[in-house]
Amino acid sequence: MNITKKFGAVMLFLSVAGGSFAQVGQSTKQDPEEKYRPIYHFTPKHGWMNDPNGMVYLNGNYHLFFQHNPEKPVWGPMHWGHAISKDLIHWDEQKIALYPDSLGTIFSGSAVIDKDNTAGFGKGAMVAIFTHHNHAEEDRKTGLHQNQSLAYSLDNGGSWTKYRGNPVLPNPGIWDFRDPKVMWFEQTKSWIMTLATKDCITFYSSRDLKTWKKESEFGKQVGAHGGVWECPDLIPMQYKGSTKWVLLVSINPGGPNGGSVTQYFVGDFDGHQFRTADTKIKWLDWGPDNYAGVTWSNLWDRHLMIGWMSNWQYANVVPTNRWRSASTIPRTLALEKVGQSLYVSSTAPKEIESAFRPLKKYSTGGNKELTIAENIPQAYRLDINKLKRQSFKVILSNEVGEELVIGYRQDKNEYFIDRAKSGEVSFNAEFPKTAFAERLSDNSTVSLNLYVDVSSVELFADGGLTTMTSLFFPKKPMSQIRIIGDQKLKFQEIAISEFKK
Repeated sequence: MNITKKFGAVMLFLSVAGGSFAQVGQSTKQDPEEKYRPIYHFTPKHGWMNDPNGMVYLNGNYHLFFQHNPEKPVWGPMHWGHAISKDLIHWDEQKIALYPDSLGTIFSGSAVIDKDNTAGFGKGAMVAIFTHHNHAEEDRKTGLHQNQSLAYSLDNGGSWTKYRGNPVLPNPGIWDFRDPKVMWFEQTKSWIMTLATKDCITFYSSRDLKTWKKESEFGKQVGAHGGVWECPDLIPMQYKGSTKWVLLVSINPGGPNGGSVTQYFVGDFDGHQFRTADTKIKWLDWGPDNYAGVTWSNLWDRHLMIGWMSNWQYANVVPTNRWRSASTIPRTLALEKVGQSLYVSSTAPKEIESAFRPLKKYSTGGNKELTIAENIPQAYRLDINKLKRQSFKVILSNEVGEELVIGYRQDKNEYFIDRAKSGEVSFNAEFPKTAFAERLSDNSTVSLNLYVDVSSVELFADGGLTTMTSLFFPKKPMSQIRIIGDQKLKFQEIAISEFKK
């Protein structure tokens, strides 16, 4: 979570439709205040949301905690909101999990299931590890305002007790000292904490979640350093029978298209130190609106991530009022090799893919333009399969002439999203700028999956090797799709599928 925003600062931010609004009823969409609320993305019912926190899977339920100001749709005193889903689509918003206290407000963190009762809170306890942020201490400029603390639940996240011995990891004098992501490391029989510390990562270990030992640091000489490092995640992934470790690090500012973004590193971890020989800067999502993404714990070998769908550049001025901010769709992460380098691919999980039903399919092509104008819903998926590589545009448009343009430039080998004419854009000078993304695949055909939901588009290109996420705010729903190529369109199939209401 970005602490350049002070307690009480006026931070407006775009949010995702949430909780019991996971499927928005038609009556809701008649309310001007609900105009931009998405249909299959999570948003809080009201108030402000940013970073996903404490994501853990338990007894068939996906728990999503999140940075939350329940009083106003602006950044303010941070709580942990809470939502639960069985299918990653329908979310049931719960009562607030963690409230501010005498040690500070509740900044970002993670949650684990303590199966062996290492902390002594109870066998199978759900334990949250989070940053206490003391705003009075921050004002005194001591550099001791962020500390790591614990809370635990013995009823599957329904109620919470804060540990009396908080903080368990006091600040050693680092201004940005936050966002603990904790995992169990079986080889050393210890918990590993991955912590954002200024513009690098520090690893700590513990046997009991209460007493922590510093192990090592990473990142001072590698990666992007255009801003502060935040919301890390350390993930073991398999690639052709061997284990590699992926370190996610969000950074603000410093993204390839401005503002906040998530970079990652692929390397090795031995329980003490993370090392990588690959020094190339790699972006998890090139678009402007995917930040602070981390994975669910307790999912074994499944690596499922969700992010905050906005950007600190303009989160305070997007044109929503009752609620602000949405999550991305959940994404499955995997390793893919291009040339001699390993990259992280992002794809929609099976739960999301199966939530759509086919509307129309087109085969072969032969013209330079394909228009889809009949009964375009506000929530759908557009699949373009094996289009012969060429420059092309996918234009989403409406009756008042607004356009969102997603496309590929062959001369520069890059994807792009242009929202300059997509509707409401005047609230921030950075918002209308075109975002670009490097194409990593060298295939002779291009395949895309576009997930569109009222006011957002998520692009997964070439099996998720290149990903972009973008918000847009049309005055009227985008009701037409045009696909225009520089040459005749030659493809295996183009299909549009609507979200099952």
